[in-house]
Amino acid sequence: MNKVVANAEEAVRDIQDGAVLMLGGFGLCGIPENCIAALVKKGTKNLTCISNNAGVDDFGIGLLLQTKQVKKMISSYVGENAEFERQLLSGELEVELIPQGTLATRCMAAGYGMPAVYLLAGYGTEVAEGKEVREFNGKNYLMEMAFDSDYAIVKAWKGDKMGNLIFKDTARNFNPLMAMAGKITIAEVEELVEPGELDPMYIHTPGIYVHRIFQGKDYEKRIEQRTVRKK
Repeated sequence: MNKVVANAEEAVRDIQDGAVLMLGGFGLCGIPENCIAALVKKGTKNLTCISNNAGVDDFGIGLLLQTKQVKKMISSYVGENAEFERQLLSGELEVELIPQGTLATRCMAAGYGMPAVYLLAGYGTEVAEGKEVREFNGKNYLMEMAFDSDYAIVKAWKGDKMGNLIFKDTARNFNPLMAMAGKITIAEVEELVEPGELDPMYIHTPGIYVHRIFQGKDYEKRIEQRTVRKK
């Protein structure tokens, strides 16, 4: 099976209006920049985006919010984005806020084929509204459903043509969990190599989870908040 595609435009070619997407990244680290740009160019709309955060105004998912292509945002953190705030307060955007650990575990459950998991986080808060509660060993747990996404879009440091991926440092974040969970997983990488060139001991995501892969370009690698020492 040939998993290599030419570019981001080809990788997202069949993502239709109304699709549910998982997008890797944490803050501005490990963002699938090329695929997001291709979706903006393609104009795909009414998207449900599952991501740790909603990017910033002019980068990451923030670009999709600018063009109003996102119908619903499922995240754990949505700061640093004035346009997101405006759409939320005006009722233009549906938002589901989830504790960060719950978000990660629901991604993991989807990748493992588990329909649901029981978690402590959120019990007794607004997060628990409408959810089943079970008691285990004297503690109450919420039943949280695994995510059901059409596509997972991730960004890795290196990958081979069989789809094996290595993530670098903190860019690893949500990317491996989401790579396991999508019905179709698209990986953009900084460096695409031949099979056998990656050390098997350092592969984070086996190629069995990846359906399309391409070498990206022009990565910005922004720093969200730059702080320097006063002279």
